[in-house]
Amino acid sequence: MVKNRKDVFNLNREPKAPVESQIIWENYRFTILTTALFRLEYNANGDFEDHATQVVLNRNFNTPEFKKKENDDYIEIITAKAHLIFHKEKGGFTKNNLQIEAIGNYSLYHSSWHFGEKPETLKGTARTLDFTDGAIELKEGLMNKSGYSVFDDSESMCLTDDGWVEKRTKGVTDMYFFGYGRDYLGTLKDYHHLTGKAPMLPRYALGNWWSRYYPYTQEGYKRLIKEFETREFPFSVAVIDMDWHLTDVPSEYGSGWTGYTWDTDLFPNPNAFLSWLKERGLRTTLNLHPANGVQPYEEMYEPMAEEMGIDIEEKKPINFDITNDTFLDAYFKYLHHPHEEIGVDFWWIDWQQGSVTKVEGLDPLWMLNHYHFLDNGRGESRPLVFSRYAGLGSHRYPIGFSGDTSATWDSLDFQPYFTATSSNVGYGWWSHDIGGHFGGKKDNELFVRWIQFGVFSPINRLHSQDGEFSGKEPWRYGNNAERIVKEYLQLRHRLVPYTYTMNVISHFDDFPLIRPMYYHHPWKEEAYEVPNQYYFGTQMIVAPVTTPLKKNLRLGQVKVWLPEGRWYDFFINRAYEGGRTIDMYRSLSAYPVFVKAGGIVPLDQSFSNYTDNPETMEVNVYAGDNGSFSLYEDDGLGKDLEEVTTKMSLMWNQENDDCSIFRIDKPDGNHGVLPAERQFTLTLVGFACHKMPEVYVNDKKIDVEVFRKGKVTKVIIPKQPIDAAYNVYLKDMALKYNDMHGELFRFLDRAQLPASQKEKIYNTVIRGKTSARVISALLALDLDEDLLGAISEIVWANPDEVD
Repeated sequence: MVKNRKDVFNLNREPKAPVESQIIWENYRFTILTTALFRLEYNANGDFEDHATQVVLNRNFNTPEFKKKENDDYIEIITAKAHLIFHKEKGGFTKNNLQIEAIGNYSLYHSSWHFGEKPETLKGTARTLDFTDGAIELKEGLMNKSGYSVFDDSESMCLTDDGWVEKRTKGVTDMYFFGYGRDYLGTLKDYHHLTGKAPMLPRYALGNWWSRYYPYTQEGYKRLIKEFETREFPFSVAVIDMDWHLTDVPSEYGSGWTGYTWDTDLFPNPNAFLSWLKERGLRTTLNLHPANGVQPYEEMYEPMAEEMGIDIEEKKPINFDITNDTFLDAYFKYLHHPHEEIGVDFWWIDWQQGSVTKVEGLDPLWMLNHYHFLDNGRGESRPLVFSRYAGLGSHRYPIGFSGDTSATWDSLDFQPYFTATSSNVGYGWWSHDIGGHFGGKKDNELFVRWIQFGVFSPINRLHSQDGEFSGKEPWRYGNNAERIVKEYLQLRHRLVPYTYTMNVISHFDDFPLIRPMYYHHPWKEEAYEVPNQYYFGTQMIVAPVTTPLKKNLRLGQVKVWLPEGRWYDFFINRAYEGGRTIDMYRSLSAYPVFVKAGGIVPLDQSFSNYTDNPETMEVNVYAGDNGSFSLYEDDGLGKDLEEVTTKMSLMWNQENDDCSIFRIDKPDGNHGVLPAERQFTLTLVGFACHKMPEVYVNDKKIDVEVFRKGKVTKVIIPKQPIDAAYNVYLKDMALKYNDMHGELFRFLDRAQLPASQKEKIYNTVIRGKTSARVISALLALDLDEDLLGAISEIVWANPDEVD
């Protein structure tokens, strides 16, 4: 048995449910974990399983309130959310003897489940998108409009107390019924309590990643990074694909697909190379295809073979056998730890060899993910692994690698839905091949749109194959695309204070970064009709553009549903009235991202490869409602969290005799992880500031700089000690209306249309007294559908604000 496996290879778990939560009749056990979550077991021998499994770690829920009715014929269990009826009979569960109803009128006909039925859910995710071009079928998830779902844990391996796995008794039933109705966030919270929380990522993982399957040299890679720096493209993670190791090997040793020895022709000094990357703010992951084991030419072959009891004189390969605990120990000790000691931060497990091992039912991908993640966390740093999805419970092993997709619009169009829907199984940290891996044709517009989606994805990793014409260096896509991509890649790093806070919330509150719209609007049918649209953190909604520009307008179009309230476009600051679906049109440089009135979005004011807690911050504040935001910061790396919380709040009041107040409280926690001083710039969006803002630091009024442009007022506060508290008084405050006429003029001025048509459209609009009359008059002009749509969006964005 591996030494210290119990310390290194164990997850926190409490697999035994309270006795008070259990109802046992002969060879059946019912465990009421919550009022909506039941465990259903049958074992012909009457031996029930109390170990953790590959999926389930914790059954120690507080016993909920429930009623049990029992007689000679049946058992009935009733809670506030579910009603179970079991007709007593021997031989196991059947559709005739077990029924559970989700209480709450979620559906006229479909809120009752009979054993064996497979409910149609809102879907979950898939193992991989390898070699796909567009949509694929997804596995079922946990969310269901009809109010319930089930998952079967009967085939899952048990986790032993010493950190290993063992097979379960065959022929048992071990299932879980979720009856949370349309409380999707509640479903997810208890699912994470049952199966384990999503870990916190290290802060650097939230920046941009550079990845390419390409035989870089040490000097060539350094030149590339310097070029990125010169052109101001920030990256925080360097992904070195398989050419880091020897690949040109004698044929008797296979293809060279698997390898652990640095190719010193390409990387003559790996130690110096990895140190050089770290000095520039980049962490490193190496690609790994472990399936072919260890060949005799590898540097570490002899000591590993000796430990495995293999005669080194015979030069037999060390076969990959993840089910062998001696192999697993040596696998990490000789093949991985030495590379980590010189600077490798985590591993890209590129497993493509199926789901079969020597142990029936044991998936090698799950074993690799599980043990790599735990081994990577054996020190003080937060663990990380980069690998494919291996089924329920895989959220415990971030980050997900979705595989090699084709570089097409169809692939891009599927990824937002795929990413958001994965939250339905708690899998919140996908990394896609941004820009596509193979195939397709060069398309500057597609590249830009994919980058934009990547910036508003969990992980933004640019990637491509090794073809000379396949690179994703932004300057290879023309000046305009390069300029736009630069702005977005810089924005990704500027967003880290926001995304890192969401990383903390995801871990502690079981609240994924990306969530389908129906999570927050479960009874609005419109929320189910925009599958590509999603919440990005607590403050933003994103509606990706995944189709080409309309040729006649040079604008991308997407259908957006905005919930009730006032919303602002993050990029163009236009205000929208919500509660409706709108066709929106955006230039290549703009992207449909929305923040609700009262929203607060913290940004790093600068950008670099480093993603440290910033010294200069910009805070976007959106007018029209109260709002709050808690900024979470720590050292970004360690497992012993010394968390600092900075609360920000907007108290909106536009009454004549009062004022609105924006506050930044003194940070609460260990200030040692923060810079000694911090400078804030407040970007006030949608505020009509009739008087100069007044800023007080620790109750003392200070001088600030104020700049106004369009709908934005910037308040630049001088650098202050990190423990300062701020009050910003916004007197004589009102909403700043959309400049509808100005926006329309700029749109028409750019449009490739006859001047006479532009004049007619513009005059029609400016003569209108209300938005409704303007739209009515425009309909009479018999305009092209997209042209009318783009104009209507400007006019109708906020119908009561014709300015």
